[in-house]
This record gives sequence, structure tokens and C-alpha cells, in this order.
Amino acid sequence: MAVWRGGALVALAVFVGAALEALAEWLARRRREAQVREVLFFPSRLTCVEGLLAAAGEGGGGACSCPLPHDESPFSRLVARLLTARRCLDLCVFAFSSPQLSRAVLLLHRRGVRVRVVTDADYMALRGSQIGILRRAGIQVRHDQDSGYMHHKFAIVDKKLLFTGSLNWTAQAIQHNRENVLILEDAEYVKLFLQEFEKIWENYNPANYIFFSKEEVPKKEDKHKAETERQFNK
Repeated sequence: MAVWRGGALVALAVFVGAALEALAEWLARRRREAQVREVLFFPSRLTCVEGLLAAAGEGGGGACSCPLPHDESPFSRLVARLLTARRCLDLCVFAFSSPQLSRAVLLLHRRGVRVRVVTDADYMALRGSQIGILRRAGIQVRHDQDSGYMHHKFAIVDKKLLFTGSLNWTAQAIQHNRENVLILEDAEYVKLFLQEFEKIWENYNPANYIFFSKEEVPKKEDKHKAETERQFNK
């Protein structure tokens, strides 16, 4: 009898162990499936995002009568994901002239989301850039002061959702260029991009700037600057 009981207990322990292992694998799979993993390809039609902005707290409401298409697009998906921010948005972008994306960022700021923006000094001053609008609204903005470009294009929402890819936040890039944005909820990769953002944020602290005479300012060489200016002014 004792031998039988011992065998039964061993069998029960093996069964419970296998069941717990299967449960752990199932839970891990469900967590992976629940994580955001989305790829957006551009160019995209410029679809109406008034409903998204209104739902997120910009105001308004009712049916929008604008002539833009009102269906979903890569652009509207980008705006929708951006508007999920509840605590913080860290944005690192080379060129930013999209009024719709600017409205989304301003809305988050007014809603109490901490917004920090890192951008390139040369391109933030071009006509059509939204950086000045963000600054005047009280959003923290820092920029480079060296001969290389701040060429990153990534954003981090609530320290858990990463946006990265080739897309500049301009109408030209959104509507005409072959571009991509990967939206990823993965703690390992988010941590790496957060570290990069914090490093740049500290490097671009105005307290660390070195001020040059006009003759000493390092020049940036960009064969494509005229084209980028044209894109801004469209």
C-alpha cells in the first residue's frame, strides 16, 4: 500500500509539474500575442484624423465634413498609436512639419503627458517646421550643436511602446516617400532606445552648448538640403 501511495504521489507531482509548465508557456504566449507589433508602410493617403483627436480630448465632435477620406490608413494608425500616451512621450525626429502630428503632440501636452522633443538645429528653423509651435506651447525641445545631423526618427510612448523607422514627420514623407515605421512593445528594445534618448537629451542640454563666433561655427554639408527645404515648403 505504501509503495502504491508513493507511486501515486510521484505521478501526481509529475502531472502537476507538467500542467504548471504548460500553463506558464500558455501565459508567456498570450503575453507575446498581447504585445503591440505593427509595421506601417508609406506613402499613405492623408486621411481625416479629426475623430481620433476629438476622442482623445481635443474637443469638437459630430460628423467631420472635411474632404479627406475618413477610413483607416497607415497615417491614421500612426496617429492613433501616438494618442495612446498617458504619461510621457519622448520624440527624437530629424524633420517635423506635419500639422496633424503636431496637433496630436500638442493635445498630449495639454492632457498632462510629459513631452520631450529632440531635433536637428538646421531643420527646426525651416519654414513650415512645427518645432517653434511646440516650444511656444511649453514643450521641452533640445537640438544639436555640432557638424553632424540629429538624424534619428523614433518615439517612445509611456516608456513601453517604441516607434522607429525611416519616416520623417513631414507631409512629403507621409504622402509621397517609400518609408516605414515599426511599432513595437518590447521591453528589451524600448530600454535601448530610452538609453539613447537620455544620452542625447543630456548631450543637448543648453548648459553644455559651446558658443562660436560666426567664423568658428562648424558647417553641415548636405547635398539634399535644398530638396528637404522644398519638401517643408510644400
